[in-house]
Amino acid sequence: MTEITKSAHGAWSSRFTFILAATGSAVGLGNIWKFPYITGENGGGAFVLVYLACVLLIGIPIMIAETMLGRRSQRNPIETMELLTEEAGADKNWHYLGWMGVIAGLLILSYYSVIAGWATAYIAKAFVGSFFDADGTAIKTLFDDFVASPVQMIFWHSLFMAATLLIVVRGVNKGLEKAVQWLMPALFVLMLLLVGYAMTTDSYFQGLHFLFAPDFSKLTSSSVLTAMGHAFFTLSLGMGAIMVYGSYLPKGVSIAQTAFIIAGADTLVALLAGIAIFPIVFANNLHPDTGPGLIFQTLPIAFGNMTGGWIFGILFFVMLSIAALTSSISLIEPAVAWLVENKNVSREKACIWSGLAAWLLGLASIFSFNIWSNVKFFDRTLFQLLDYLTANLMLPIGGFCIAVFAGWIMKQQHSEQELNMPNAQSYQVWVVLTRYVAPLAVFFVFLHVVGVL
Repeated sequence: MTEITKSAHGAWSSRFTFILAATGSAVGLGNIWKFPYITGENGGGAFVLVYLACVLLIGIPIMIAETMLGRRSQRNPIETMELLTEEAGADKNWHYLGWMGVIAGLLILSYYSVIAGWATAYIAKAFVGSFFDADGTAIKTLFDDFVASPVQMIFWHSLFMAATLLIVVRGVNKGLEKAVQWLMPALFVLMLLLVGYAMTTDSYFQGLHFLFAPDFSKLTSSSVLTAMGHAFFTLSLGMGAIMVYGSYLPKGVSIAQTAFIIAGADTLVALLAGIAIFPIVFANNLHPDTGPGLIFQTLPIAFGNMTGGWIFGILFFVMLSIAALTSSISLIEPAVAWLVENKNVSREKACIWSGLAAWLLGLASIFSFNIWSNVKFFDRTLFQLLDYLTANLMLPIGGFCIAVFAGWIMKQQHSEQELNMPNAQSYQVWVVLTRYVAPLAVFFVFLHVVGVL
C-alpha cells in the first residue's frame, strides 16, 4: 500500500480546516436556496423528518465511506477507484464510479453557477434599492425580466465562475483553505443575524410549525426520492467532492467524527435557513410552495417593506453567494485534480479547461429560462433535466455504488485501518448501515418511484 497511500498533492493543514472545507462543500445553495423551496413544495414538517432520517441513516455512513476511499488512495476520484479496485482485486469497471462523480460535479456546477449568478446579481439589486416598497407584482416582474435576459444571466454566471476559478487555481493551502477559513465563519454570522430578525416577526411560530409539525398526508414517493436526493446533494455525496477533499485529509484524523460534525453543521444551516425564511414568507402573506424562485420572488418583497430591509436584503444575498462559492470550489476540484495528476497539465490550465466546460454547459441552463424555454425533454426544461438527472439519479446511484464498494468490495482490514474507530461496535454499526441500510434504501425508493413497488 505504500505506493497508494503516498500523497500525490497537498493536504489540509489541520482537521479543523478539513471540517471547514467539507462543511463549505456541503453548505451551499442546497441549504439556503433549494432546501426551503423543496420543503415548501412537499408540505413542510413531514418532508423535513424524512430528510433528517436520510441524512442520518444514508448520508452520514456514505460520507464516511467516500471520505475513507479518498484518504486511502490520496488521489483524485478517478484514480482513487482505479487504485482501490486493483487493491481489492475487483472488477475494473468500478473505476467508472470515479468518472461518474467527476462528471456529476461538473454538471451540477454548470447550473449551480447560474443560480449563484442570480444571488450575486441580487446583491446589486438590493444595494440600489430595487426592492424598496415593491409589491409581489413588481418583484415578480423584476425576476421575470432578469431571467428573460440571456445577456444579464451570462454576465453574472461568468462573474461567479471567474470567482470560483480564482480560488481553485491557487491550490489546496493558498486557495481552498484560505477561502473557507474566511467564508464559513462569515456565513454562520450572517445566518444567525437573519434568524434573529425572523424571531421578531409575528409569523415566527407559524414558520416553525410549518417546518417542524409533520403532516404525512402530504408525503408521496416522489417526496421521499426528493428528500433522499437532497441529502446526497446537500452533503456533496456521489459527486467526487468529498472523495477528493478526503484525499487531502492527513492520516490519524477520525473520519467518522468529522463526518458527524460536517453533516450536523450542514443540517443545522438548512434548518436555520428554513427558520429564517418561512416566518418572513408567512409574515408577508406569501406562498411557501413557489418553487425554485422562492427566495428571489418572495423574500425581496419582505426586504423591500420591512424595517432595515435594505441592509438585511444585502446581507441575505451576500450570505447566499458565499454559500454558493464554498460549494462551487469543491464541485470543480475533482476534475482539476484529475487533469493535474493524470494529464500532466498545470493547475492553471486544468482550472481553465474545467471551468470553460462548466461555463459552456451553463449556457444551456440560462437559455432554458428564455430563448429555449419551450425546448423540453421528458417534459422538463434543460435546467430542470440537469437538476433531476444529477440530484435525483446520478448522486443517489453514485452513493449506492460507494456504499457497495466500501461495504462489500473493499477488504475489511483496509476499511478498519482507515476508519480506526474507537471500538468494534461503532465499526459494526457503520458496516451494517453501509452494507445494508443505505444501499437498500436507495434501491427500494427507486423501485417505488418507477412503479415496481
